[in-house]
Amino acid sequence: MIAEDFNYDAPSSLADAFALLHQYGDDAKILAGGHSLIPMMKLRFAAPTHLIDINNIPGLSYIKEEDGFLKIGAMTREVDLEESDIIEAKYQIFTDASKLIADPQVRNWGTIGGNIAHGDAANDHPAVMMALDAEVEISGQEGKRTVSINEFFHGFYTTAIQHGEILTEIRIPAASGRFGSAYHKAERKVGDYATAGVAAVVRIDESGVCTKAGIGLTNVNAVPMRAERSEQALVGSMLGEADIAKAAQYAAEDCNPSADLRGDEDYKRHLVGVITKRMLNKAVQRAK
Repeated sequence: MIAEDFNYDAPSSLADAFALLHQYGDDAKILAGGHSLIPMMKLRFAAPTHLIDINNIPGLSYIKEEDGFLKIGAMTREVDLEESDIIEAKYQIFTDASKLIADPQVRNWGTIGGNIAHGDAANDHPAVMMALDAEVEISGQEGKRTVSINEFFHGFYTTAIQHGEILTEIRIPAASGRFGSAYHKAERKVGDYATAGVAAVVRIDESGVCTKAGIGLTNVNAVPMRAERSEQALVGSMLGEADIAKAAQYAAEDCNPSADLRGDEDYKRHLVGVITKRMLNKAVQRAK
């Protein structure tokens, strides 16, 4: 299908983008990479009368460690995550996830901010952000505010971003000590949405005890989901085979998958258990 008619604006500053959002009201949508919005427009699931393209706004694409955080600009492309030395050295979970997103053409233009702001539990980065305890910076005419990722996703395609606001930055506590992370998803074919996916993060002290654990689940709940019971089971443990098996079991039990063409609920729960175990083991190996 073909999208309905729309007007197109390409502001050169955030101030101009905010002004356009307030001028057009609910009829406007922000265009970043466009790989979530444009397909919805073609299917007539979304029909904005105004598109505000923020690709010409400088200063929204970067990857840096600063003030105890890994900071990623919202317009940072997936390919930038794949090629970043900082990411490769310390935050391999992003490399894992980015390489599983669609295809090179999409990754060359798709943005991490758009992936998160879309509010789709089937996207890969929301689970990664959950596991990493991220926070997001949301900007508007009145200034900036910071929202924990745990409070960001409100419902199906619904987030904490309010009318007139734009997601501008993602912040993640900087990796330190014995820190490891990993992500994987099962998919029907290369580039497909996840049948189920798991992001895992662990921090281990010098004696081998887990001091921090993060587990995010992809496409097995109506909104991006933390496996909180699994995390709690790991903290204070030695991350042995039995500890990891228990966390995987809890993740499988606590997720809420829906039956569809990718599989029934039991199959998806089984996948969550298997992938959780594998990603925790991989994260532990990277931490050591």
